[in-house]
Amino acid sequence: MTRTIQIPYDDAFLLASGMPSVEFEREAVLAMAGKLFEMGRLSSGKAAQMCNMGRVEFLHALERVGISMNNLQPEDAHAEIEFALGH
Repeated sequence: MTRTIQIPYDDAFLLASGMPSVEFEREAVLAMAGKLFEMGRLSSGKAAQMCNMGRVEFLHALERVGISMNNLQPEDAHAEIEFALGH
């Protein structure tokens, strides 16, 4: 089932952002999907799907909304290093 979120905004937001409505809405979806990815609520693949992007394109686009493409939690870093070292 596909669901839709409606976020009302008026032209003042477009004037403040300096973006046309299509670009503003695309950036809003990217910001939301990016934040959900950053919080660990969505995988990069699912967040990319929400934005109608490929995974790599999504990860590179995160910089535009101030989000790191690495959402590794500090507690997971040790396990990832051990895995990479083959331990």
